[in-house]
Amino acid sequence: MEQENNKIITVDIEQEMKKSFLDYSMSVIVSRALPDVRDGLKPVHRRILYTMYENGLSPEKAYRKCADTVGAVLGRYHPHGDASVYDALVRLAQDFSMRYPLVDGHGNFGSVDGDPPAAYRYTEAKMSKISTVMLTDIDKETVDFGSNYDDRLKEPSVLPSRFPNILVNGSTGIAVGMATNIPPHNLGEVIDAVDLLLDHPDAGLDEIMTCIQGPDFPTGGIIMGRSGIRAAYGTGRGKITLRGRAEIQEHKNGREKIVITEIPYMVNKARLIESIAGLVKEKRITDISDLRDESDRDGMRIVVELKRDANAQVVLNQLYNYTQLQDTVGVIMLALHDGQPKVMTLGEILTHYIDFQEEVITRRTQFDLRKAREREHILEGMKLVVDHTDEVIHIIRHSEDQTDAKKNLGERFGVTDEQASAIVAMRLGQLSGMERIKIEEELAEILKKVAELESILSDEQKLKAIVRSEMNAVRQKYADPRRTEVQAVSGEVDIEDLIPEGDCVITLTHLGYIKRQPADTYKTQRRGGRGISGMSQRDEDFVEELFLCSTHDYILFFTDRGRVYRLKGYEIGESSRASVGSNIVNLLQLEKGEKVTSMIRVRPEDEGKFVCMVTEQGVIKRTELSAYRNVRKMGLIAVSLDEGDRLAWVRLTSGEDQLIVATRQGMAIRFNETDARVLGRTARGVRALNLEEDDIVVGMVPVMENTTVLTVSENGQGRRTDPAEYRLQSRGGKGIKNYDTQKNGPVAGVLAVGEEDDVILISDDGIIIRIPVAEISTQSRYAGGVRVMRIGEGSRLVSLCRAPHEDEEEAAAESEAPAEAETPAEETADSTESPVEE
Repeated sequence: MEQENNKIITVDIEQEMKKSFLDYSMSVIVSRALPDVRDGLKPVHRRILYTMYENGLSPEKAYRKCADTVGAVLGRYHPHGDASVYDALVRLAQDFSMRYPLVDGHGNFGSVDGDPPAAYRYTEAKMSKISTVMLTDIDKETVDFGSNYDDRLKEPSVLPSRFPNILVNGSTGIAVGMATNIPPHNLGEVIDAVDLLLDHPDAGLDEIMTCIQGPDFPTGGIIMGRSGIRAAYGTGRGKITLRGRAEIQEHKNGREKIVITEIPYMVNKARLIESIAGLVKEKRITDISDLRDESDRDGMRIVVELKRDANAQVVLNQLYNYTQLQDTVGVIMLALHDGQPKVMTLGEILTHYIDFQEEVITRRTQFDLRKAREREHILEGMKLVVDHTDEVIHIIRHSEDQTDAKKNLGERFGVTDEQASAIVAMRLGQLSGMERIKIEEELAEILKKVAELESILSDEQKLKAIVRSEMNAVRQKYADPRRTEVQAVSGEVDIEDLIPEGDCVITLTHLGYIKRQPADTYKTQRRGGRGISGMSQRDEDFVEELFLCSTHDYILFFTDRGRVYRLKGYEIGESSRASVGSNIVNLLQLEKGEKVTSMIRVRPEDEGKFVCMVTEQGVIKRTELSAYRNVRKMGLIAVSLDEGDRLAWVRLTSGEDQLIVATRQGMAIRFNETDARVLGRTARGVRALNLEEDDIVVGMVPVMENTTVLTVSENGQGRRTDPAEYRLQSRGGKGIKNYDTQKNGPVAGVLAVGEEDDVILISDDGIIIRIPVAEISTQSRYAGGVRVMRIGEGSRLVSLCRAPHEDEEEAAAESEAPAEAETPAEETADSTESPVEE
């Protein structure tokens, strides 16, 4: 609808509100409320420190009115209210809020009693000594700068931060739909953890927690128990029980008193005393006779006098129960990473910080290298003057002006404009013999410096050594003892203790959907049956992996790109038989296009075993299981792969096993696992067998006593074979014939099975069947076998798994029951089909 000189645009109010609110919420999240994981600062704190740096308010300079700093921050970078800037500045100066204050305040900056600070026209401030470390080398292009709100100035997007401020001082903030609450930590402990990760990037949470005991609050206190700390560090979320420090003292007259010298973090002391007095007045606590606040500049001291014959421990427990003398600190380790809010574990935060410091040192080195080369370039020109003094003087004397002199020098000696400018600007005194020697010495030093800087950029270990040395210099100068004690609690319940242990089946589909089900979901049926539906299927999806384990076992997930991830069984959500499950990317931090190809169970008794891996192209690698003891949430490199190759099969071995590796086109090779020497975690591996051009590996099994080798084709045919029929060969050969694929179809997989086992078979249309191994005939390598599973038209068998045998009577009753309606009546008759041997 248009009117004269006016245009009205009709919009959907719902869409407009949604768009506007999302824009606002993202602005709050990124630009106001959440800290950056690299420097641990919100934009307002970063702008305050950078403004102080620009204004020269260094620790050795005089204090300056806070009003001046607040006004400069508002005018240059932060177009918001002055109250928000001053409140942020005040908090940076409070030693009861910040573990290591970043602002040195002079005047009334508030108190632990909740007293407000004086107005900014009365207070003064400058940078604290440790805050200068936050801005070291900021003028060397170590961080990116962006335009301020009116494109008039440039401000840093992050500070170089020579120490992990995100953990050291913590952060709190409430955004739209999310909040962060990162507790402060001890500087020395955090830098020790960084040192550990620099030496051992794969270190797990247990190792990191040998360095970092837990949060270290500026007001001290006692953390009760470690389960909350461990949950917070391991998942990014947790609850910590924090107590004030109290001591029971006895008077000469026999009465007792409770003296409180530390209170929980962010608890208002005045309100705490008021709440205790209120409890006495309400007669909820009846044994207190007097209450005094004797705090002074020497420290905190709250005295609780008790009545005669009162039990001091009972009163203290009542104070813990009824007041904030015992408080719960919620931990949400949420911060911005690459501009996106993310809940991170302790290991992830430290890893991101190390990556950032390596980037800072790299950029600083590149800057110094560029400046050194520029100086080298100038000195080369100045050295030219020294070598041709008379001629240079003659050219300059006979030039019309400086511009002409530069031009003539360039034509005669081929110097650049920069060199010519430096030559023209030289003083006559610099042509003396001593000055000539100084130029040559400086040039030699510059060349040495250039070589050193280039070596740093080409050697990652040197880069890490610089990060370590500079951070340890900060540790040596500013670290102090812990203030908060971590106290063990008897009978503490860990999260794992609440989860019952039981057997379960893990299934993973082609499209990456994973779920956990009780092991008794799949009942034994007769060989040749159609099975039951294992799960609801999405279009073109099918089950690829099936795994039996305990809910408390570790499961290692190996991907086609040669990486390994780790979860506990209970961390995979339990679902019903018909459920699709959840996508694996919700549990593992897989890269785009990365796919899990193998899962193995790891139990405590598996210590000392080996992980044997075989790729589709026939490369085998054997590594000690202990190399995968500490798997980060983001995964580890399990094997280095050739281009175009995929990790296909993984098995646990004892170290003395013989292995049979089978291929899709019916070949197999048997060799001692010791033929493949033990390699490091990131090594490539060696050749297992020589494959034909169109062949790939489909399975690997260790040879064990009282087992046979089960080979099943994609058409549902299968047979067991005595391992003795596979003669022992040397690793790397072509192998021997395992199966006639021309008659029976390509091999789907191989298993080592015992007479008392069951086998679970899966087709690509989601059908699962469980049959006793005893019903599958033992035949020679040349036989085609029997039908182990009826495969529908257009389908193929894709996976098989060994399972413990079930009670036959119970299984028979289950199979005869009409409740499982998935199998049509005319097809059920085939479940007793006699073996068809070839």
